[in-house]
Amino acid sequence: MSDGRWFEETLHDDVRLTFRATEVLAEQAGDHQHLALFKNVTFGDVLMLDGVTQVTTGDEFVYHEMMAHVPLFAHGKAREVLIIGGGDGGLAREVLRHRAIERVTLVELDADVIGFAERHLGSIHRGTFDDPRLEVVIADGSVFAAQTERWFDAVLVDSTDPIGPGEVLFQEPFYRDVARILKPGGVVVTQNGVPFLQPGELKAGLGNLRRALPEATAYIIAVPTYFGGHMTLGYAGTPAPAPERATLTERFAAAGIGTRYYTPAVHQAAFALPAFIAELVDAA
Repeated sequence: MSDGRWFEETLHDDVRLTFRATEVLAEQAGDHQHLALFKNVTFGDVLMLDGVTQVTTGDEFVYHEMMAHVPLFAHGKAREVLIIGGGDGGLAREVLRHRAIERVTLVELDADVIGFAERHLGSIHRGTFDDPRLEVVIADGSVFAAQTERWFDAVLVDSTDPIGPGEVLFQEPFYRDVARILKPGGVVVTQNGVPFLQPGELKAGLGNLRRALPEATAYIIAVPTYFGGHMTLGYAGTPAPAPERATLTERFAAAGIGTRYYTPAVHQAAFALPAFIAELVDAA
């Protein structure tokens, strides 16, 4: 039965998206953010933080598969992965499906997000927090990157948009710290918004990433939740972003991972940017 409540996303100045909640599953105000989890007929369970949609069970596989498998199959030999953000556990879930991964370090600012996910988002993390290869660190991701002495094969920045606590994760000093802790041959992936509605987020964020890692580029995915068209993910590092199809096919088959969005063909095609997005990337 519907409780008649509508949740409004307030991320954009001129466009609003609202979800009808058939049931409010949980709602709490944490030390850093207001969390709300509710059911929606189209998107399933929807998690919002401070009025911004974070993840839905209906389409989370698109984002998490493409943020994990593109860099890991491009790299081919990753063992140590750092995730900054990603407190719902979905990205760690996909990374840990790669049997060769020895350790994933997940750095989350807000312990309440982890606790909330463990209690309410089992359909997303699917027990990932119990995997012995996963280490959860409650800390500011930018501080962790600046202070850690460890190196990583892949750094995946599963951040919110560049507002509030997430703003620092789009800035050049943070990316320089990420470059410092990247192993030779390592790869970085970042979240860079929906360029049709957030062109400045892609241009500024990728520009800052490129000043730390000059070869940075971007690839596109289609996540219905993040309305406005294509979503962009930044990519930087030594491995070619889109290896030969035969190489990707071989690595994908060897991994034995079943996917709903990622394929070697989609991996390659994701780097074919529409002209208006390519212009933003070129100008970054």
